[in-house]
Amino acid sequence: MEQEELLYLLALTNSEGVGPVVARKLLDHFGTAKQVFHERNNCRATIPGVRPKFLSSIFTKFNLLNAERELKYINDNQLSYCHISDTNYPPRLKNCPDAPLLLFYKGAINFNIQRSLSIVGTRQMTAYGKATLKNLMTDLKAYNPLIVSGLAYGVDIYAHRLAMEHDMSTIGVVAHGLDRIYPAAHKPIADQMLAKGGILTDFWSGTNPERENFVKRNRIVAGISQATIVIESAEKGGSLITADLANSYHRDVFAVPGRVTDAFSVGCNQLIKTNRAAVLTSAKDIAYILNWERHTESQNIQHELFIELPPGEKQVYQYLLKEGKTQLDLISLYCKLPTYKIASILFNLEMKGMIRPSPGKFFEAI
Repeated sequence: MEQEELLYLLALTNSEGVGPVVARKLLDHFGTAKQVFHERNNCRATIPGVRPKFLSSIFTKFNLLNAERELKYINDNQLSYCHISDTNYPPRLKNCPDAPLLLFYKGAINFNIQRSLSIVGTRQMTAYGKATLKNLMTDLKAYNPLIVSGLAYGVDIYAHRLAMEHDMSTIGVVAHGLDRIYPAAHKPIADQMLAKGGILTDFWSGTNPERENFVKRNRIVAGISQATIVIESAEKGGSLITADLANSYHRDVFAVPGRVTDAFSVGCNQLIKTNRAAVLTSAKDIAYILNWERHTESQNIQHELFIELPPGEKQVYQYLLKEGKTQLDLISLYCKLPTYKIASILFNLEMKGMIRPSPGKFFEAI
């Protein structure tokens, strides 16, 4: 991305009252952030879904000066970044309606790892939660997923530590800029994570870890992975917000059940009771629902019978055979076909008994 376009993107995304949804509509209308600024007078015209009053803060001199300072910080500190249209932007997050336009990160992060899990839970983890998470991560090692969490006390930091112990990639999504680590006690762990994973945010440098920022960052935690796992949660808390966000993005949610008398099992039990999460007792539950188990050789031989499929159907079917259960939007993204064509192809394959649909617009090869 050119530095000039990055500058205008920074100014656009940092404008007061202009969130990711409005910013994306402006980009869809004008093509680039640079063009938004060059055609500022036309921004006052009617743009579907954008109220002119939201645009007042975009074109101020103060806004561009702030963007210039942040661009200098990014370059001086050699931060990595990606725009929502970039190929290295997290593909699952890209399909969320409120996904950030810009992400900033440190480390060696591979956003295209197919198997990925977000693990969340209470900051006051009990011995039960700790033992459950330890056993789970030991068993998950065989599947080698990317582990995402929030670098907070309790479940988050333990998930990061266990991921590194088992040589799995791990990302910490933080609620502040990359000029700091909060809590400061976790900086040594964060530094270790940079070797195989890293730290990710959509906040600028100088942003403090305010309460409302944690809620905002939860949409990244929920949207970036295949599924969200809640280890322990009280009746209310950020973990339940993340679970609800994951459900709204049509992602799978798992919760560890607990005794009805345990305060930090109330949230998990409620998620299960209200059908907002599947019961999690072991890594096999995750592998089964996300279809991580590989097909046997005999099954693969049987699939050879279908080599006469039309090119589009063959491409989609082979992709599902390789990747397992996948959401419609991601099939469209990786097969480079529009959604309406993918929907037609999936219908034909389903009628031929070769795939099966699942809730949340997921499909998998049989």
